[in-house]
Amino acid sequence: MHRRVAVTKNRFLSVTTAALLLAGSALAPFALAHVADKTSVKVGIMSGEDEDVWREVAKQAAAKGLTVKTVVFNDYNQPNEALQNGEVDANAFQHQPFLNNQIKVNHYDIVRVGDTAVWPIGLYSKKVKSAADLKEGAVIGVPNDPSNEARGLVLLEQQGVIKLRAGAGIAATTADITDNPRHVQIKELDSGIIGRSVPDLDAAVVNTDWALKSGLTKADRIAQEPVKDNPYNNFIAVKKESVDAPWVKTLVASYQNDAVKKVFDQVYKGTGLTAW
Repeated sequence: MHRRVAVTKNRFLSVTTAALLLAGSALAPFALAHVADKTSVKVGIMSGEDEDVWREVAKQAAAKGLTVKTVVFNDYNQPNEALQNGEVDANAFQHQPFLNNQIKVNHYDIVRVGDTAVWPIGLYSKKVKSAADLKEGAVIGVPNDPSNEARGLVLLEQQGVIKLRAGAGIAATTADITDNPRHVQIKELDSGIIGRSVPDLDAAVVNTDWALKSGLTKADRIAQEPVKDNPYNNFIAVKKESVDAPWVKTLVASYQNDAVKKVFDQVYKGTGLTAW
């Protein structure tokens, strides 16, 4: 009795296992074909000047047989969430320290696949002409997301406004300030509003794209981080599972070319630099 049941059970398991293996072998080619056959993708980008750049990217991609549709966002936290959830196939708006922090916090399965450009972050002011002119107790705005706040604090250190704990670098926070000779007040503000807040502050560290959206100009920029060896190059990102998909290489090539560079330079007027 026990043997008969055991044999029946084993036969059932064998049949089930075989069925699963057959299903798996049938589905695997389908999944690969699905990736290979992808001829239309959605790319998350930030609103503003980048929309003009990506119109040219889409034109370049179309000539290569790939349809690129852009999904426009107004908040830095949205494009990665959309990519992780499958609402877009790729995004292009961030640098590596920002992505590293988002992965740490949200456990995203997102990777870098091709560099786009770098926008050196700047210190802007309507009240003084240089960082050296900032007075005792000056109120300075910095972006409140971890990577760009650190970037802003490092810029302030480079300008002699503050000193940071040795080794703080791209992970710096206000807690790492070890010397503040002018007793400046650091005000953490959302990246999307900090540019518009410059007139109400003594100075503010503003990402270049938001500076442009806020109507700030080179004349308002009193300091800028170095361009050489800048760790904040922006890039196209995809989910890890898509890295080897043919459309990814096509998308990157559709950005990294002279036609896109020409439009990029026209749109950003020297405030950003292509970085491939």
